[in-house]
Amino acid sequence: MAEKTVIDEMLEKARIAQAEIENYTQEQVDALVKIIGKTIYDHAELLAAEAVEETHFGRVDSKIYKQKKAAAAAWFYLRDKKSVGIIENDTMNKVVTFAKPVGVVACLAPSTNPTSTVASNGMNIIKCRNSTIVSPHPGAKNVTIHGVRLISDALREAGAPDNLIQVIEEPGMDKTKELMQKSDVIVATGGHAMVKSAYSSGRPSFGVGQGNVQVIIADDYKDYDKAALTIVGGRAYDNGIPCTGEQALHFPKEDYDRVVEAFTKAKAAMIPDDRAEGLAGLLFKEDGAINPKYVGMKPAKLAKELGFEVPGDSEVLIFNSRGLGRTNLLCREKLCPVIQLFPYESFEEGVEAARSNLLWEGAGHTSVIYTEDEKKAEYAGGKLPVGRLLVNQAGGAASGGNYINGLEPTMSLGCGSWGNNSISENLTYRHLMNVTKLAYYHDCTMPPLDEVWL
Repeated sequence: MAEKTVIDEMLEKARIAQAEIENYTQEQVDALVKIIGKTIYDHAELLAAEAVEETHFGRVDSKIYKQKKAAAAAWFYLRDKKSVGIIENDTMNKVVTFAKPVGVVACLAPSTNPTSTVASNGMNIIKCRNSTIVSPHPGAKNVTIHGVRLISDALREAGAPDNLIQVIEEPGMDKTKELMQKSDVIVATGGHAMVKSAYSSGRPSFGVGQGNVQVIIADDYKDYDKAALTIVGGRAYDNGIPCTGEQALHFPKEDYDRVVEAFTKAKAAMIPDDRAEGLAGLLFKEDGAINPKYVGMKPAKLAKELGFEVPGDSEVLIFNSRGLGRTNLLCREKLCPVIQLFPYESFEEGVEAARSNLLWEGAGHTSVIYTEDEKKAEYAGGKLPVGRLLVNQAGGAASGGNYINGLEPTMSLGCGSWGNNSISENLTYRHLMNVTKLAYYHDCTMPPLDEVWL
């Protein structure tokens, strides 16, 4: 008989804890969900500083806000949602829906959002009376472990069962794969390789795809100053690490000078064309992988690496297009605050250029359009292969946490079959429950079979 592994022991404890809360009331469950969010919210400053110190990615101020926003938005959304007992009663069709747990959920946490992901996904998981085991990214294990311990201590003080949320203390690929193969459901928020591994595990999985947010300024929209402030603010957030950061800007060619002027006023600095030639060689390795040295690098430091200088308070770097789609490595997702400029001759051409870049990388994720014309927004919505197309707002609003649109708040954005994901919407608690449909007999409303075809 095979000896029990560390993962086996963790799973045993997780199943005992999950069984203990399976009969909790909605009020008891919601109390636990609130504790998880409030714990990360209250320790956001400490955990943000630890994350930057350990990973060297991003900005402390951005990570503080990200954790507070993720936790608060998740609680605001979840606090009045039913996830215990009868959650729906369709009196017309006489179908009653019961919510049931899925069991033990494996939660894979990325190095870019090591604790905000734990808070958001953990709240959704516990909301459905599941337990969870967190697998940290090795490059952010200390801060992730600290965050989970804080949550566990707070839950224990409130009388929750031990081991409701656990964390792998010595993470590695072997342990993560074993966890994925033996858990009941997987939520994989991380890099492409990890998400692919989750879907290959043989267990039900919810993964995320790569971002590559294309921004289109339609030819009817002329408030470039307003758009520039929003776009620069979104791209500068956490030094360009988020998957929802704006990557490319498509705009009318005749307004090129006005656009550059607006972005310069918003603290964007232009990369000279001769220096932009070397950008791809810095950001990507020879095999095409992202070079971690430049992930989240500040604009002034990146400019120095390229051999020129910009003001120290520059928020992002902008540069002229080096080509479209697969002809240009820089049309992929770049994890630092740079934006590529794509002037277009016609609006339709701009949409097609955005589509071309998405099909190179980022299909299924998010794009943005600035327009006052609903027809143009709908045209782009019909053409672009994305799960979310935001109108007149920052790309970061795709996560729904800003509450400036109707998208559900989440840290895990599904990208559908475009991004090799199982869902093309924001991951919520509804994806982490089983349901039982109680279907009563009622008179058939379908006509005789031979009349259906008339």
